[in-house]
Amino acid sequence: MPEVMSDSQIQEKLREMLVESRAWLEGHFKLTSGRHSGNYMQCAMLLRFPKYAAFAGGEIAKRIAALRPDFIVSPALGGLIIGHEVARALNVPFLFCEREDGRMKLRRFPMPVGKRFVAVEDVVTTGGSVKETAEHMVAGGCVWAGSACIVDRSGGAQQLGPDLVSLFKVSFPTWEADDCPLCRELGTPPVKPGSRPGAK
Repeated sequence: MPEVMSDSQIQEKLREMLVESRAWLEGHFKLTSGRHSGNYMQCAMLLRFPKYAAFAGGEIAKRIAALRPDFIVSPALGGLIIGHEVARALNVPFLFCEREDGRMKLRRFPMPVGKRFVAVEDVVTTGGSVKETAEHMVAGGCVWAGSACIVDRSGGAQQLGPDLVSLFKVSFPTWEADDCPLCRELGTPPVKPGSRPGAK
C-alpha cells in the first residue's frame, strides 16, 4: 500500500518542489489581475518535470474524486498540464477552453451536455479564468461540480468560493500599479511572466 501523506506533508513536499524547480519567483511582477507583487508562482516551471506534475495531479485527484466528475476542464494555457494529470489519475476525459475574441470558449471539443466537471488550474489568484471557463461550460449545459488548483495564492479573495480544493495556500502582498512600492524603490517596470496580457 502506498503511504498516505497528510496535508502538511504534501504542502512541505510541494514547497520543496516549487523551490527546486524555480517555480517560486521573487522580483517585481505584474499579475494577470493588473496588480503588482514581489512574488510570482510560475507553475509551468514545476510542471515541466513529469514526476512533479504526476504527484500534484494525483493528490488533487484524490481530493476531488468524491465530486464524481465525468470530465476535467482547464483554462489554457496554465491549466493544461495539471488538468490533464488530474484527468489521467481519475481516468476521465480532459478538455480545455481557450480565448477567442477575449473570452474563454470550448473550441476543439463537442460540449458534453449534462456531464459533471471539475475546473482545474495551476495557480489561482482571483480565480477569474477558472470561473470564466466553468461558466462557459455551464452555459453549454454541463454541471459545475467543483474547482481545484495546485496553489491558492488568493488569500481568501478568489471568486470560486469556500469549496476551492488546493494543495498549497500562500498569500503575498499585492498592490495597485499606482501604489506599488517596488515601482518607487526600483524605478523599473514590472515583469509579466504569465501567458496573457494583464488587466488595463
